[in-house]
Amino acid sequence: MAVHRTLGNGFQEVIYQRALAIEMYASDIHFRREFEMPVYYKGEQIGTRRVDFIVDGVISVELKAITKLENIHFAQAINYLEAYNLEVGLLINFGETSWNFKRLTNRKYKINEINETK
Repeated sequence: MAVHRTLGNGFQEVIYQRALAIEMYASDIHFRREFEMPVYYKGEQIGTRRVDFIVDGVISVELKAITKLENIHFAQAINYLEAYNLEVGLLINFGETSWNFKRLTNRKYKINEINETK
């Protein structure tokens, strides 16, 4: 909220991403920015995708700077959760006049040893 309150709307996504990184660092929140992970299809790596932030290794944060979130943006954020087997994600839009975010849940989430050690 502090980022939107300070900057308002109208900047490119990367500006909000940098400002949010400053806020999380100042709050001692552990994160990785532009976290790249492989995408698999039937056991074969077919590419990579970058989520804007991975927080504490368990929460994806996807940022937008658009006038209105559309279904495609929700689908993208859900795809990240499913591809990375993360349980929870945030979709944050800084492009609207009021700060807007949505908490998303991965219905296909599977607990495994990797997730239990995060």
